[in-house]
Amino acid sequence: MSAAPLERHLLRARDLVDRRYGEPLDLRVLAREANVSPRHFSRSFRRVFGETPYQYLLSRRLERARHLLRTTDDSVAEICLAVGFKSVGSFTTTFTRQVGVSPTTYRRAHASPSAVDYIPLCAVKAWARRPPDGAFREDSSLAGD
Repeated sequence: MSAAPLERHLLRARDLVDRRYGEPLDLRVLAREANVSPRHFSRSFRRVFGETPYQYLLSRRLERARHLLRTTDDSVAEICLAVGFKSVGSFTTTFTRQVGVSPTTYRRAHASPSAVDYIPLCAVKAWARRPPDGAFREDSSLAGD
């Protein structure tokens, strides 16, 4: 499979994560969406997006959890299940490790929605992501002028 079709398939798999982050998703499901083997999918996804499929899924789940903690009165347990974690303990441990505070502490510190709540983190990450070398060829020709 050439690079361009593979990248389109990887984008389909990434979009699947963005749409269904709350559901059980594993490497086989995502690789099937990209029409490649799980091993090839994992390596290619990391090369193209800079993180493993699992890291991407985890960041989507935690992004949504932070949003729900800021904007709803749902319990931590309800949010945990809504974003795809199976236990409150693993959710709290992962959230604390990644965000730096527990979900309850985070909620207290961010009691209401902020301007950031209106810009999805995936859009910010896509905008800020450095393209691989040569992605903007027109820029390199300007640099020589």
